[in-house]
Amino acid sequence: MGEKIIILGYMGAGKTAIGKILAEKLAIQSFDLDDLIEDSQQKTISELFIDNGEIHFRKIEAQVVRAFLDSQNSFVLALGGGTPCYANNHELLQREGVTSVYLKTSVDVLVDRLKSEKSNRPLIAHLSDEELKDYINKHLFDRNFYYHHAKYVVTTDNKAPNEVAEEILRIVS
Repeated sequence: MGEKIIILGYMGAGKTAIGKILAEKLAIQSFDLDDLIEDSQQKTISELFIDNGEIHFRKIEAQVVRAFLDSQNSFVLALGGGTPCYANNHELLQREGVTSVYLKTSVDVLVDRLKSEKSNRPLIAHLSDEELKDYINKHLFDRNFYYHHAKYVVTTDNKAPNEVAEEILRIVS
């Protein structure tokens, strides 16, 4: 039985980048749930949202994440920011044999990171920079319950991705 590590947190927390670094240090494969969804649907996440809406996307997301967890033995998986909040996906974070880590990042840091990426993120593409902070505050309040189902919480503010990966490595070792 290998390592099954799930990285979760809000968009912009560094899940994918930190997941790749961590996987390299553990000599296991790194996956991003958005990539797995895009591969399975042959559409981008933005196209899925535009073509079918968020509810349909969340159903696909839940199917893909569950199938992946059941079919793989050793990996680091970066979830989408909303994944734990839908379809009882937060229960997956407590599964036997799964190490889940919430990358806790402050609102101000998230705003700074996401301002320049809005066009690539369908949920925030339409927001002004001023609206973005309110949006993140509300989302973090709503998602806090789900994110804290992770077995571990690692704060990312003022830390380079490599430092965060090292901290997670100490947790899982």
